[in-house]
Amino acid sequence: MKTKNAAYWISTTVVCGFAAYASFAYLTRDPKMMGAFTSLGYPIYVPAILGVAKILGILALIVPGGPRVKEWAYAGFTFVFIGAACSHLAFGQDKAVVMPAANLVMLFVSYICRPATRRLAIESEAEIHPTPTSVSTIR
Repeated sequence: MKTKNAAYWISTTVVCGFAAYASFAYLTRDPKMMGAFTSLGYPIYVPAILGVAKILGILALIVPGGPRVKEWAYAGFTFVFIGAACSHLAFGQDKAVVMPAANLVMLFVSYICRPATRRLAIESEAEIHPTPTSVSTIR
């Protein structure tokens, strides 16, 4: 159980750390980051929207409670990372796919390893009290 908890906190910290860095770069309009968005054909207002959304997602993942909000944050980060990877692939920026793909893997580890206190009640109960599965026999 300690290993699972450590995996959760390490992966969540990595995801939130990269998201915080990206949010800062988006909201300060870092020239390198703005160039990356321009090279993908996105309008200049998209980084500001993503910057605010990532800050809200970080808060949702880090602050205790609110398991439904956490589910939405995981979903939002998943869409962002898949969208980023697809955007880079569509423009032939194969090396740039590494970061969103790595973040997606870390997000998956965080999601799978999250403690029961950070899950929806139905999901936590199912993990504690699994329902018996019916096994059919072939005759």
